[in-house]
Amino acid sequence: MQVNSEAHSGRPRVVVIGGGFGGVNVTRQLAKADVDITIVDRTNHHLFQPLLYQVATGIMPEGLIAPALRRVVRGQANTKVVLGEVTGLDLETHQVAVVAPNGATMALPYDTLVVAAGATHAYFGRDEWAAYAPGMKTLEDARHLRNQILSAFELAELTTDPEERAKDLTFVVIGAGPTGVEVVGQIAELAHRVLPPDYRDIDTSKARILLVEAAPAVLGPFDKKLQRYTQDRLERMGVEVRCNTMAVAMDDDSITVKGSEGEERIPARTKVWAAGVQASPLAGLLATATGAETDRAGRISVEPDCTLPGHPEVFAIGDMVSLNGLPGVAQPAIQEGKYVGKVIRARLDGDTSVAPFKYFDKGSMATIGRTHAVAHSGGMRFTGLPAYAMWAFIHVLYLIGWGNRLGTLYTWGRSLWFTKNRAHRIITRDQAYAEMRREQRAGRQDSTADSRVSAVPD
Repeated sequence: MQVNSEAHSGRPRVVVIGGGFGGVNVTRQLAKADVDITIVDRTNHHLFQPLLYQVATGIMPEGLIAPALRRVVRGQANTKVVLGEVTGLDLETHQVAVVAPNGATMALPYDTLVVAAGATHAYFGRDEWAAYAPGMKTLEDARHLRNQILSAFELAELTTDPEERAKDLTFVVIGAGPTGVEVVGQIAELAHRVLPPDYRDIDTSKARILLVEAAPAVLGPFDKKLQRYTQDRLERMGVEVRCNTMAVAMDDDSITVKGSEGEERIPARTKVWAAGVQASPLAGLLATATGAETDRAGRISVEPDCTLPGHPEVFAIGDMVSLNGLPGVAQPAIQEGKYVGKVIRARLDGDTSVAPFKYFDKGSMATIGRTHAVAHSGGMRFTGLPAYAMWAFIHVLYLIGWGNRLGTLYTWGRSLWFTKNRAHRIITRDQAYAEMRREQRAGRQDSTADSRVSAVPD
């Protein structure tokens, strides 16, 4: 291992793993503290995950929700950014092992460590499904999904075989939490409202769109009134909502679901996974090193002040931790990040009597489609346009940078409210042809599609 030989200033060193909500808020709290902060992340951007589905469905450009991490912290003279992947944590010697994109290795020493590495998709023991039903946690996931959704309409336009066209025009979203509801609602908007005027040989409004949920209702943690409103609204938008139904098998061309009437195979080439998450592998490394427990989702249990057992110098926050039953969403990560930043500052001032972390529940909300949403806040329930306005205000408020906020409002106005134009319907050439080659290898095209694919080199 090549040890980082950079001269040490003598100030306390804080290493923050992860540039998401938790990591950024810790760093901001320490902006004026007498410390040296290093943020380590595998990507060069801070990602606003709650709007990732809008990149995947062509509403927003990725830059509005993913500002460069260096830009986010450029005003903090005590902070630097390292692009690399954490491969090891040595809690005894207080070092973080990092591998850079060029293969170089380094060891980052720390006095205080904050691990905010987030979570990834969980397929409940069926990891092979990832090839057929991608999830959405990164920009790469959103780009891939956007390509897949839009390519489905293009491939449907190419074929004259009704069965093949039906497979291309069937979309299945697995999981009816907020992400699943938001994704399926936007696919329905895209197919039924945005795309029909753009195609000549297919009627995109006849696309079949399904939402599959193993629980008895959509939006499980929400109030029953909001659950009923959401399902009713989705069904009005042409979505088939299948509750008490779970996925049991899938391949390139189909998904098999099991409900009260037994198993059913649904021909569908586009499947989206929104059914579960798994904590970052770093949670497991920390658990092994400290003896802390992990739950079924791999989240590590932390002390009331977000530290690890026996290691008061190590904090873990966000989606990768289990604390007071909090959900793995943005608000707990934001509040934990601010709290941990204050704890570190207090320790620098010699105060070790900081109260345990206390979460303030600001409510839950989810969009259903254009100008429709549900929200539960302060003991009050909202639906329709008022809920949508609340949702829009909160999300714009938490974006980083006024340029991104104003750009988001302009994009929403153009794409959702005043026109039917989604200007970010980009399919990369490689992805579009990869979809065609995949079908050709499986021998599924009719002569029309074959003639188009034969011209595409491998």
